[in-house]
Amino acid sequence: MADERFDVIVVGAGAGGLAAAARMVNAGRSVLLVDDHDRVGGRATSHVVDGFVINQGAIALEKGGIFEQTLAETGVALDVREPSPATVFRIDGKTVNVTKGGWALLLGGVTKQAARIGAKFADARNGDLPEARLSTEEWLRGYTKNRTVHGLFRNLCAAIFAANSSELPARAFLIYFAQKGAFKRFGFCPRGTIGVWNDLADGILRKGGDIRLETRVDRILVEDGRATGVTLVGPDGAMRIAAADAIISNAGALATIALAGEDAMGAAYVARARATINAAANIAIDFATREQLLDVPGLVTFANTRRLCNIGEMTATCPEMAPPGWRLYTAYAVPIPALGDFDEEAETAAALAELEDEFPKFRGSRILSLRVMRGNWPAQRTCAGYDMEQATPVAGLWNVGDSVKPYGDGGTQACFDTARIVAEQVLAQLPPLAATTSVAAHA
Repeated sequence: MADERFDVIVVGAGAGGLAAAARMVNAGRSVLLVDDHDRVGGRATSHVVDGFVINQGAIALEKGGIFEQTLAETGVALDVREPSPATVFRIDGKTVNVTKGGWALLLGGVTKQAARIGAKFADARNGDLPEARLSTEEWLRGYTKNRTVHGLFRNLCAAIFAANSSELPARAFLIYFAQKGAFKRFGFCPRGTIGVWNDLADGILRKGGDIRLETRVDRILVEDGRATGVTLVGPDGAMRIAAADAIISNAGALATIALAGEDAMGAAYVARARATINAAANIAIDFATREQLLDVPGLVTFANTRRLCNIGEMTATCPEMAPPGWRLYTAYAVPIPALGDFDEEAETAAALAELEDEFPKFRGSRILSLRVMRGNWPAQRTCAGYDMEQATPVAGLWNVGDSVKPYGDGGTQACFDTARIVAEQVLAQLPPLAATTSVAAHA
């Protein structure tokens, strides 16, 4: 016997879960969104450390597209400040702005093979893509051996996908940069990334959604091949059963299998998920200085580093994220390898050494946070090109988030796109609104 009933239950309040819940309430459906943490945002959230607002995971939130559209439909304005230029590159100690020149400007001053590489981007836009197993590094080696070019591509792979160019499929790289568009518009939230997630959560609540934090899903209930609800364990330790016509999981494809049970999912699906999913890792370094390291308002991607991939000064656009007189930076590094086991201590030391090489003033900085995102709390639940589909073998059960991205997609925008895809499928299968029970009836 269920203690309560909803049209849809969403497991996990990360980017994909929040987006799915928003789309469901926007369609007039009764929704329960649960998460076992004390805040929304999942792996992309924020904390305050000694007066500094420190982001965990994503710091740049894209403007336009499905991300901003979902917020707008939920009655939420996207509170980000857009830097200009948004992205620059640091090549041989110099800052290169390619906002108006794109790939031609970026590569033209580095290699004589720029035209050949640019032509391959044009081919990719027309659907001519390399075979799936070829890595980005292998693909690029067919056109140039220039170390700076390889460094640029490696760090683009690292910054977007948390993977090395030797690990990321060239097909995924080219789809993202040639078909989905590179050098996109984005911004930073002055309250930290969690500020945007809190705004979206408030929008979901205003539309009648139910959000419960510090509430763990113990089990996804499956009867006769169909998901029927979940067992919940609240902050008080009490267990309740919530029934629903559809379950959307933002816990990751492998965690969803564990919640629903391998028997329910089927041996073939379980084996394929375990063989496919390939979590990606990164190292995030948050630090503060009194002096400005580089006069750039957006993100800086490096060309001459092997671990350090990009850096952003948060206080260039959002000075309130640090106490007066301080400048707050977030730097990202990707270990070698990023898709397998690595020496955490050695890789972190290598990243810090590269920061010192690029910015001698870093030696006197105040390190606020140093996080290695890997394992069960990775930078990406799976690297682009290693994704599962959103639907599962269990009727009424779907996955959203960064383990089921469309091929070659990445970032928060990709998580929101999975929510769009799943929402369309869920709404097509739910009973008509006239036959559903309102959220108020559950109170």
